[in-house]
Amino acid sequence: MMHRKTLLRLRKDIPEPIFRLSGFLIPLLLLAIWAGVTWLGLVRPLFLPSPWSVIGEGVRQLREGILLEDASVSIYRIIVGWLAATVVAVPLGILMGNYRLMEGLFEPLISTVRYMPVVALIPLSILWAGIGDVQKILILFLGTFFQQALMIMDNVKNIDINLIRAGQTLGFSDGEILRRIVLPAAMPGIWDTFRITIGWTWTYLVVAELVAANAGLGRRIMDAQRYLATDTILFGILFIGLLGLLTDYLFKRAGRSLFTWSSQTR
Repeated sequence: MMHRKTLLRLRKDIPEPIFRLSGFLIPLLLLAIWAGVTWLGLVRPLFLPSPWSVIGEGVRQLREGILLEDASVSIYRIIVGWLAATVVAVPLGILMGNYRLMEGLFEPLISTVRYMPVVALIPLSILWAGIGDVQKILILFLGTFFQQALMIMDNVKNIDINLIRAGQTLGFSDGEILRRIVLPAAMPGIWDTFRITIGWTWTYLVVAELVAANAGLGRRIMDAQRYLATDTILFGILFIGLLGLLTDYLFKRAGRSLFTWSSQTR
């Protein structure tokens, strides 16, 4: 058996099976506590339903087709909102990371707006975009874009300046340096930014579906709140968390395949 000190050495790798299994320990412990508390009747089911009630609610939604309908609508909104933010944030972040003038023009505004609560923008978003999908996608865009642009700027700034100087020495134009040197060198960090920011987009889902949504995981949670359906609320929250975890896993796997030479995507 591996000695405890070997497992807890600073910045040292541990066997992959131990690393994988360790991720299940705390969730299983929390699940056991949850089951024990509800089984002993320490908390009323209105406030904390049992795990079996939550699982049963999920099975019911799956059988009735509610879950797949809500999930497909929410996933569509997440993908479109995140992609819209990414399409704008990537070029802007690269420009801010490489040109001081661009950073001076945009960074103060973006840094200010990113601290504004997205939920406070819901009334304005309804006035601007109505109550359809465009309004919900706009909320997801606003919740993701500003942080993503700044993170991509930092990703670009953190590449070795000597790489840029080497390109200048070889006579590359600014465009060639950005395309052939800066972007490939920064791409592992940018990919990790993608992984983090799509996670933020998931956290804004309930806010985006707060008003005038006919379907969606967030809308289901808000409707359940009116009727004190705690099992529906908990299932919705956990299911969104699982979808977010799956998204994170897919980005990690793709990053490892695309950037095998980088330690940032491990």
